[in-house]
Amino acid sequence: MRDHGFDPTAKSRDTKGSLKRLARLLKPERLRISFIIIFALIATIASVAAPKFLGDATNVIVDGLQTNGIDFSLLRNILLFVVGLYIVNAVMNFIAGIIIRIIVQNLGFKLRKEAQAKIDRLPLAYVDHHQRGDLLSRVTNDVDNVNQTLMQTFSQVISSIYMVIGIFAMMLWISWSLALLTLAVLPVGIFAMTKILKLSKPQFKKQWAKTGEVSAIVEETFSGHEVVSLYNMQTSREGEFDQLNNELFDAGFKGQFLSQLTQPIMGFVANLSFVIVAVVGAFQVLGGSLSIGGIQAFIQYSRQLNHPIGTLASIANLIQSGAASAERIFDFLDSEEMPVDSTTELKAQLDNGSLEFDDVSFGYHPGEPVLSHLDLQVRRGQQVAIVGPTGAGKTTLVNLIMRFYDVDSGSIKIDGQNISEFSKDSLRSKVGMVLQDTWLFEGTIAENIGYGKPDSSRDEIVSAAQATGVDRLIRQLPDGYDTLVSDDDGGLSSGEKQLLTIARAYISDPEILILDEATSSVDTRTEMLVQRAMNELRTGRTSFIIAHRLSTIREADIILVMVKGNVVEQGTHNSLMEQHGFYFDLYQSQFNRAAGEYSGVTP
Repeated sequence: MRDHGFDPTAKSRDTKGSLKRLARLLKPERLRISFIIIFALIATIASVAAPKFLGDATNVIVDGLQTNGIDFSLLRNILLFVVGLYIVNAVMNFIAGIIIRIIVQNLGFKLRKEAQAKIDRLPLAYVDHHQRGDLLSRVTNDVDNVNQTLMQTFSQVISSIYMVIGIFAMMLWISWSLALLTLAVLPVGIFAMTKILKLSKPQFKKQWAKTGEVSAIVEETFSGHEVVSLYNMQTSREGEFDQLNNELFDAGFKGQFLSQLTQPIMGFVANLSFVIVAVVGAFQVLGGSLSIGGIQAFIQYSRQLNHPIGTLASIANLIQSGAASAERIFDFLDSEEMPVDSTTELKAQLDNGSLEFDDVSFGYHPGEPVLSHLDLQVRRGQQVAIVGPTGAGKTTLVNLIMRFYDVDSGSIKIDGQNISEFSKDSLRSKVGMVLQDTWLFEGTIAENIGYGKPDSSRDEIVSAAQATGVDRLIRQLPDGYDTLVSDDDGGLSSGEKQLLTIARAYISDPEILILDEATSSVDTRTEMLVQRAMNELRTGRTSFIIAHRLSTIREADIILVMVKGNVVEQGTHNSLMEQHGFYFDLYQSQFNRAAGEYSGVTP
């Protein structure tokens, strides 16, 4: 099953450690947290005291009926005081709620800021080896889940603990014997709730797992709709969906059913406690050891006691969920970063733009070299083509030039200086790169082309489009250069998107140009236009071209033939053809295949 983000029922490996670290992040909010604790205490005192004074009001009425009359003045004062207590409770909770929102939003802002900064410090290897959806989930879903957990539990934990202590203290004050009887019944409810939560948790975990599988099959069927229709797999996919959907329904129903049992069970315990209190309390009232107002207040307290205890029990799962999210965020924030980058800047204009690979070795994994002892010298303005089978190390070569990865041994030099001595930003500012996989952000065509040079004018954007042969295509669109596009825009073909990325590289005016299968997605006519534009662009610049279609690199100054990380042949097209080696065989196989396709015969 593919990863669809955070599982709300996932259990944290180290709940205590994650909560401690969250607490450390909240240290700057100590003053506000102190206010919350104080306001929650005041609100709890007001809430806990109210039933006791209501009991006193009842006693005033009962005593008045038994004597010469009710003291309405005293009764009014008590009731007004109780109203005042409830107002204080509401105001304190309202203020505490506002402060909690400020604290939680500040924490969310801080976590997102740290996560974004972390992304900029991550090596490309981390991004390559982790699902991007999972990384996105940590920065969005997990941060939101931590925020929601804190929002729902922060004040509730404090007030519930206060309430349990305060209510039980008042119950002991009114009647210690009734308080002990209530306490004897309470464990029955707590035990039942604990068992139910343990039974329901696996069902919720299964529910979220099946939710992910249902989402996966819907996404795959939607994105691969043409392929599903082509092979008449609609019925099969519907069957898979129905099975998963039924399993999701079953797990969701069981989980919800079990979790909802906590309310009637706690209600049963509360009613059982009420019966015991009512019967035993009645005897105490008749015996004169407890007043009618006292039993009324005690019954209210016994009813209230179940609420904070139930709240604390339900909060336990929320805390597990929040801790699991926090742990995922902290795992991401603690991941290994790139070494500290140099602050030395490359010259604004390179002296000669020569590039040299000196005994370069590199591997993505220890003991698995992709490049071995590579030596190569490229003069300014030379066009270097890199060819070879899949996995030969072609893309790795340009990744090392861009310092997306650093070499394991040896060095890469520009103008005779090791590129590791310069900052990555200054190095990459000298390089323009066009990848096989296009990428357009959501914005206008003009903005996408101007991305290569943020301060570019409209005239420069149009000139870049004209030079790369995409201007005519742009002007045929309804809004021309102001047409909105995105990476998943179906209105543009892959070739048109590729032309836009080439125009983006063109406008950056790089001194070194890298084309990684840049013309693989364009037709023959468009390829001729792009080649013409590239010939103009590479004038006076060093260029590296990774190509599978060998016909596109016949005019290259140097052709490197790579096999398993080694340069096995090197030279011009003509010299390599004369050697009748690997390149010759590769070229002949493509030529024969093309001839066979043209004549309708498969070689």
